[in-house]
Amino acid sequence: MTIRGKACIVGAYEHPTRKAPDKTVAQLHAESARGALADAGLSLKDVDGYFCASDAPGLGALSMVDYLGLNLRHVDTTETGGSSYIVHVSHAAQAIAAGKCNIALITLAGRTRSEAQGGTVPRNWGPNIPDSPFEAPFGTVTVNSYALVAARHMHEFGTTSEQLAWIKVAASTHAQYNKNAMLRDVYTVEDVVNSPMISDPLHRLDCCVVTDGGGALIVTRPEIARELKRPLVTVRGAGEAIKGQDGGRIDLSYTAAARSGPIAFEEAGVKPGDIDYASIYDSFTITVLMQLEDLGFCEKGKGGRFVADGNLIAGQGKLPFNTDGGGLCNNHPANRGGMTKVIEAVRQLRGEAHPAVQVKDCRLAVAQGIGGLMGARHGSGTLILERS
Repeated sequence: MTIRGKACIVGAYEHPTRKAPDKTVAQLHAESARGALADAGLSLKDVDGYFCASDAPGLGALSMVDYLGLNLRHVDTTETGGSSYIVHVSHAAQAIAAGKCNIALITLAGRTRSEAQGGTVPRNWGPNIPDSPFEAPFGTVTVNSYALVAARHMHEFGTTSEQLAWIKVAASTHAQYNKNAMLRDVYTVEDVVNSPMISDPLHRLDCCVVTDGGGALIVTRPEIARELKRPLVTVRGAGEAIKGQDGGRIDLSYTAAARSGPIAFEEAGVKPGDIDYASIYDSFTITVLMQLEDLGFCEKGKGGRFVADGNLIAGQGKLPFNTDGGGLCNNHPANRGGMTKVIEAVRQLRGEAHPAVQVKDCRLAVAQGIGGLMGARHGSGTLILERS
């Protein structure tokens, strides 16, 4: 069964706060849900499907469904890290196509900034986690896992810190127009490479922001979407994949996007060259470069040259990306950026992005996410969205 044309995104909302010491995580979920429903012209009583991941507090979906007062026919709590919410859109479309629900709500929220949860401290290893005996002794943290991938890419393909810096330059060029962005300064290549080294070869400005906040999406049947009289954003294709250690046969030169991307493009019936706008998960600059290669926007090993010289800047480059400033400058709620990738893709397709970064005649967009540790095990979700 294909989901091509079987579902539309009719509501999208990004919580405006970047620090919320006075709000609970459940409250941020609820406020995000309310914003997306208002955007769609719907209410909580219309929702019959709910999707969330492990950022949902308490008993997850059980707690949030009760907190929101939902009356549902379908629930999905798929967890693939920061890519979960991209996968949720795909699963919502599948559930709608199968008749399991008509109007799906997807929420994300967190208080990582208020709770000082960054990527430079050891992960929460426990005795029953299968990875723990093999990785905990070596002090794996988020940033050094991604730095390992960056170092390998530089060694194997000659990628430079200056090339990676161009990704931050593009993100910051866009973020200056976003009033809610955490970082609104425009950075240069020199600013990035001269910022403090966090984990060689990644500098501080190669890393994403840490924020509170959240976001939500509403996915419905096309018939319902047309009645709501909102710009139609149709799910045209989707793919998901997980990459692990492969029994010790580790290859850091590619990500799970190399599998999820082709699945999505094949279902959508389009090629990377057809894409007008790209929302690419940007926990670190290397995260973007790897996904661009694996999705087929350039050849493997040539990502450094592809992102250089402003090629990702709207109105200037060949492939406008993350026009809200992305996780590198705007927002990375709960350390999980997949939700905001879909939200900005929806804005672009609706023609609702800031005029300074709006892609002219934007018809096809990709939203791509990585969740977990790119240097160890991670999930990937790819969505192809179309303005109908």
